[in-house]
Amino acid sequence: MVEMITQVNNAINGVVWGPFGLALLFCTGFWMSARTGFFQFRKMGYWLRHTIGAIFTNKDITAHTSKEDMAISQFQSMCTALAGTIGTGNIVGVATAIVSGGPGAIFWMWVMALLGMMTSFSENVLGVYYRRKNEKGEWSGGAMYYLTDGLGAKKGCKQLGKVLAVLFACFCILASFGIGNMSQINSIAGNMNAAFHTPYLVTGVALMVVTALIVLGGLKRVAAVTEKLVPLMALFYIVGAVVIVVLHAGNVPVAFRAIFRGAFNLQAAGGGTLGYGISQSLTWGFKRGAFSNEAGLGSAVMVNSSANVKEPVQQGMWGVFEIFADTIVVCTLTALVILTTGVVDIESGSVLAGVQDNALVGQAFTAAFGSFGPKFIAISLLFFAYSTVLGWSHYGTKAVEYLFGQKGTRVYKVIFVGMVVVGATMKLGLAWDLSDTFNGLMMIPNLLAVLALSGTVVQITKNYLDRKVNGKDIPPMWSVFAEYQKAEEAEAAEEAKQAREAEALAELEILGGHAVNE
Repeated sequence: MVEMITQVNNAINGVVWGPFGLALLFCTGFWMSARTGFFQFRKMGYWLRHTIGAIFTNKDITAHTSKEDMAISQFQSMCTALAGTIGTGNIVGVATAIVSGGPGAIFWMWVMALLGMMTSFSENVLGVYYRRKNEKGEWSGGAMYYLTDGLGAKKGCKQLGKVLAVLFACFCILASFGIGNMSQINSIAGNMNAAFHTPYLVTGVALMVVTALIVLGGLKRVAAVTEKLVPLMALFYIVGAVVIVVLHAGNVPVAFRAIFRGAFNLQAAGGGTLGYGISQSLTWGFKRGAFSNEAGLGSAVMVNSSANVKEPVQQGMWGVFEIFADTIVVCTLTALVILTTGVVDIESGSVLAGVQDNALVGQAFTAAFGSFGPKFIAISLLFFAYSTVLGWSHYGTKAVEYLFGQKGTRVYKVIFVGMVVVGATMKLGLAWDLSDTFNGLMMIPNLLAVLALSGTVVQITKNYLDRKVNGKDIPPMWSVFAEYQKAEEAEAAEEAKQAREAEALAELEILGGHAVNE
């Protein structure tokens, strides 16, 4: 039975993560880039200024919403989305890409990320545009909704949109238990045992208790944790990686040369032929890139749709930044750590004698930090993997909500918490493989929706740029639903009125101060 399940899963996995799935992922990213005029490059300064730059200039980005407002801040949505994407793929996944595809795989990870920026952008734009409020007053958005109300609104596609939405939600729930929970917890438990000799059960019970306290508290509590955890874990790992790269700065040019040579078939990966080398390099770069940042999977959009933002494009730009931070920054640093410290052959990516494939990054950190190296990686993986658990708890919750309503979410959360102990104490070879397949199966209906609704994304983006950049006085495109559009416009008008009144009051106070001085 197990053997049959394994064979079926391998066949399906070979499709979703094989040439078909990766080509669909690549083509979607390229198509959305082309249709938006390569927004990620052309407007790079703009989206950086209005995402990470705005954190320091606009208090509304980080300000917590009121108790009555069930939305979360833009900063919290970004942190929760990054919590779900920055995980073992940024450490173990990069190592796997280099070992299996040579250093050139990193170049193709970059390509997938650069195109994936616009896939993520499009998902978020559609997520906000097609979102709706549930019975608790929370925003609910994601592929399920733009499949139902977007693709389903097209002529002859009503049933297709609904069926694909249901399939997406089912795949998401199954993936949340596997790749979003048990596999991450299993990785944490293994690393904690290896680095600190912590028993697997102790790790499992401790994490189960913490998870229960956070997840059962709802999205606001998850977001409150991730907005503190994600910046901390990112800074911790980035500083450590930068120290190593600086210590081996002389090898950095050699590392980049190996990346570009390997990408363009100027060397063979893993000692193979040249043609085989570039094939492996491209395949593993695309696969690990997609696994790392999840652009195209339709997962992160479920939390991005919960942000207290009116503009779909504003949240779309956060999607661009999330891919940039995940792959271009974190994954690149991991690659440089591996390639500059001598734990792999710089030309082929082959692991040197005595070094374990799954412990490459730990070995690299050991070369610089001595015995603290494995402990540093264990702590990093604890942060990275556990943050993924928190992010995926929300994705699974939203999928259950779509299928069964609010009543089903409580049951799901209890099961999700219980699975933490299971993940820590069991061997999960087949479970990991199955969840990887379910993760990939989410991608197919999501990308079909993005492609079908590409015109809508272009329209919304043009509307935003015309208003915000070109200064045109035209009605905004905030929601496909008239009632939400009108409510948002009324709220915006009230906010503008209050801003004018505050500005006038401030001017009066200044004038009053001048009169007193005179």
